[in-house]
Amino acid sequence: MNDPTHIATPWHGRAVLHLDMDAFFAAVEQLDHPEWRGRPVIVGGSPDGRGVVSTASYEARRYGIGSAMPSARAARLAPPDTIWAPPRFERYKELSDQVFEIMRDYSPELQPLSIDEAFIDVTPGVLAPRDPADVAREISARVDTMGITCSIGVASGKTVAKIASDYRKPHGITVVRPGQEASFLAPLPIEVMSGIGPKSASRLRSHGIRTLGELAALDEGSARDLLGSHGSRMVERARGIDTRPVHQRDPVKSVSNERTFATDLRDAEEIRTVIHGLADRVGRRLRRKSMAGRTIHVKVRFSDFTTRTVQRTLDAPTDDEATIAPVAHELVATVWNPGVGVRLLGVGVTGLDERAQQLDLFSAAGEPVPEAVAATEPTGRRTEASPREPDSQRAARLARGIDAVREKFGEDAVVRGSRRFSPKTTGTPAGSYSGDEDPGDGGKD
Repeated sequence: MNDPTHIATPWHGRAVLHLDMDAFFAAVEQLDHPEWRGRPVIVGGSPDGRGVVSTASYEARRYGIGSAMPSARAARLAPPDTIWAPPRFERYKELSDQVFEIMRDYSPELQPLSIDEAFIDVTPGVLAPRDPADVAREISARVDTMGITCSIGVASGKTVAKIASDYRKPHGITVVRPGQEASFLAPLPIEVMSGIGPKSASRLRSHGIRTLGELAALDEGSARDLLGSHGSRMVERARGIDTRPVHQRDPVKSVSNERTFATDLRDAEEIRTVIHGLADRVGRRLRRKSMAGRTIHVKVRFSDFTTRTVQRTLDAPTDDEATIAPVAHELVATVWNPGVGVRLLGVGVTGLDERAQQLDLFSAAGEPVPEAVAATEPTGRRTEASPREPDSQRAARLARGIDAVREKFGEDAVVRGSRRFSPKTTGTPAGSYSGDEDPGDGGKD
């Protein structure tokens, strides 16, 4: 492991640490399947469909395979011994939580950017008692004991720390001490800085600006002409100036799931089936977060890649797929006609609030699972809820009961009648949640 951190100069001022896991999803698969170590591993959609690569192991990257590449193209590049693994997000989340808990041992101020990267404030004597370089070494060593590796950058601000974490990947530590920011950034290509996408980079390069040092030399007027209203901010960050605080992730503002199809859907019943499945996932995720929302939205992408998004606001918030699905189906009907090819469908809920009252099916200690949701019991009996119980509470109890049975016995232990997926609707589901973050904080290209 590269470790250029043994510098005697004491750290003065603010310190931000950025941790980025190395080929995280693929590394977890190699951890759980030791026989895959040393072989190319691709996590993502099947090469036989329209999926994309989520993560490629470093062995696969040697063949030019990278994230977001169409799986079919990756298959043409990959050697015969390549392992293709479907994503296991629950497992990745489990290990991600463990890594983040390690980071919290050194600072309470942790800001996740995604499942595999986060910032913490490690300013000496404020939130972290020791030199930031020591903290970086210890965190890296503790992650090593989990059987996976990370790369870490430490600097006085988020921009430099994030760039530094990528500087010696994989399994590297790069520390940029106060006063060294500008000289560290100057020779690097402009594309390494968050907030400069392909269009901005192309515009800058067409004007002879190829490095962050050249970007840092721009005056305010030129920066605004080339990069618009964010120009001044980008120039400041290219100079190593970034005072943004490390903060907890903004509150979740939406929960959604979408699915891309191996073959375009054209049949109304297939569309209905997929909508119910997506609504089911959204409802469960809302309940896990103890949240409910008023606005239901759907996204429809057609065969020609045109996309329509429509929404409806309800009178009361909901976390129940039995409410979400019918509304979503009605919304789809406003933009789609049977026979028209559909490439992607998405269902989401926004306008979220925490539930005012938790309707916990097992609120009484030792209360048994009601037979109404104990679908794995072959008794054929069914116990109805109390007639005095409001419909909304009965529906909520049923939904949470189904969640509980699935958690214990598996996804297929209880299947609503509307969720019989046809073979055409296979594909990798993509869940998302969003908040208002500074575009420069991260996310991966």
